[in-house]
Amino acid sequence: MKYSKLAGDLHEEFFPVIRGEFDLTRNLILEYSDHEALLEGDITLQRAIMLRNPYVDPMSLMQVDLLSRWRASNREDEGLFTALLASVNGIAQALQNTG
Repeated sequence: MKYSKLAGDLHEEFFPVIRGEFDLTRNLILEYSDHEALLEGDITLQRAIMLRNPYVDPMSLMQVDLLSRWRASNREDEGLFTALLASVNGIAQALQNTG
């Protein structure tokens, strides 16, 4: 939600739609997988996510702050932009995913 709030007034318009689609998708996955929780059948992935979250969560908060500050500089602060790109790469590496 913190990322979404960076959209300003558009947050109120679009976040409920995004949240609704997320909930719908999660519920369908649970229904068709006959599980009560996501990743219920994948203990290895559950553990990997549990171990990564304490590192990725603060990085994500830092990224929201960097993005907000970079926008406030009219996208002209090269130092903030460099730090923002590093945060994108750091999160992708922590998640072991480039997207």
